[in-house]
Amino acid sequence: MRSPFPLLLVTAVLALASAGRSAGADAAGADPPPAPVAAIENSVVKVFATLRQPDLGKPWTKQPPATATGSGVIIDGKRILTNAHVVLYASQVEVQAHESGEKFAATVESIAPGIDLAVLRLDDETLFDGRSAVKRSARLPAIKDTVMAYGYPTGGTTLSITKGIVSRVEFAGYGYATGGLRIQVDAAINPGNSGGPAIAGEEMIGLAFSRLESAQNIGYIIPTEEIEIFLADVADGRYDGKPRLAITVEKLENQALRDSLGVPKGTTGVVVTEPDDPGPNSVLRRWDVITKIGTTPIDDQGRIAVEGMPRVSFHYEVQRVAADGTLPLTIVRDGAEREVRVHCPARPALVLPELMGDYPEYFVFGPLVFTTATAEHAASVEGNSRVVAMLAALGNPLATRRAARPAFPGERLVMICAPLFPHRLSRGYDSPSGRVVATINKEPVKNLEHLVELLRDADGEFVVVEFAGRAAPPLVFPRRETIAATEEILTDNGVRAQGSPGPLAVWNEKPPAAAP
Repeated sequence: MRSPFPLLLVTAVLALASAGRSAGADAAGADPPPAPVAAIENSVVKVFATLRQPDLGKPWTKQPPATATGSGVIIDGKRILTNAHVVLYASQVEVQAHESGEKFAATVESIAPGIDLAVLRLDDETLFDGRSAVKRSARLPAIKDTVMAYGYPTGGTTLSITKGIVSRVEFAGYGYATGGLRIQVDAAINPGNSGGPAIAGEEMIGLAFSRLESAQNIGYIIPTEEIEIFLADVADGRYDGKPRLAITVEKLENQALRDSLGVPKGTTGVVVTEPDDPGPNSVLRRWDVITKIGTTPIDDQGRIAVEGMPRVSFHYEVQRVAADGTLPLTIVRDGAEREVRVHCPARPALVLPELMGDYPEYFVFGPLVFTTATAEHAASVEGNSRVVAMLAALGNPLATRRAARPAFPGERLVMICAPLFPHRLSRGYDSPSGRVVATINKEPVKNLEHLVELLRDADGEFVVVEFAGRAAPPLVFPRRETIAATEEILTDNGVRAQGSPGPLAVWNEKPPAAAP
């Protein structure tokens, strides 16, 4: 079964290289009363965006503009709620109301790529005249509840309304490191529906955001419970993210496993196979059995009972119980029960972080282009199982450390993201694109800024670049000549700056070491 894909209607799709405020009245005055069902279609808007996606193979530039459309809905505070993927990397956003020929300029006020939500503000708020905020439901829908999906999908220019039922409610992964509740419906949802409201009765139960590409009439809705968490988070003008318990667990169904861990009869839970922190100071340890989150018991399949809905993954309880970045757990260790508190940061440290709407860092040294390896770099090859298998066999960290935590504070992988620029310095070398840098002059590289320091402070005749894994021969460059040739190479290839602001600031802190 293939994963759901974002329902962004892109009219010029260009693939990546290598492959707030909470609910309530705004400062201008009280909001109008929620829209009745007959007026809901009047509160659904079409969103137009011009996107400038990052170019992972050319991080000094961006991909050419691509136009895209999606949907949105008016919420309280004279705001428009839509999906993050509709406006992520947007250089221009416009909104058009139902049955209106006028487009209004908009700005992205808050965005959360992980949970796929964004809030838009309009420069001219006259669009809201006569258009009401749609009321958000305070409860999750029941299985078999009728749902109406509103939006502007492909196939026409006018508002589309499709009907279906709620078929499933579950806790699932949204992105690389974000999970949340998700509603499955059988209403027809297609590209362009993204950001449109799903209505049950007279209330919005959520926002359309994806469908299952390999099946018909299986669409997904972000429920209002997740929307409320997002809006409360961005009320201070900043998105912090959802708490997350970054552990790996095993079911506790096998009797031999239970007996070996001394789990009392009648006690249920899950076994920790990889703690949140692999170091000696970790609160959780391998073979701990987590039996409760707060006061909520976990069954042997890792699920919890929630009133009014089917059993869901215990991870759902994390976002409901966590406070100040910590989470109360009951565990069984060495046959004895104990209570602990563990950290559950919103953005756990990963050696391959997500860009989250940022553009990639880079640094050019002679014919080489270095960049911080990200989850997006790894994802760019995930669709090709043969490439992934080859990278893993060769020990390339893009495959072997895909979801790994940093081995030390500040660790990030640095990779070569582009073929060598044409120059006499690169003569005879094969392209190292996609390889992860292990050392510069035998010194292990910690991150991109550290690599720039090593290049800047090197004082020998040569710069030797070695790579992680096998079948990755080192590259050797004459240090003084490479530094001198960099500006010529930048000019010849139309690269405006030698690096992004962070690495370039490190390079400019002091002149490169003098010649030997």
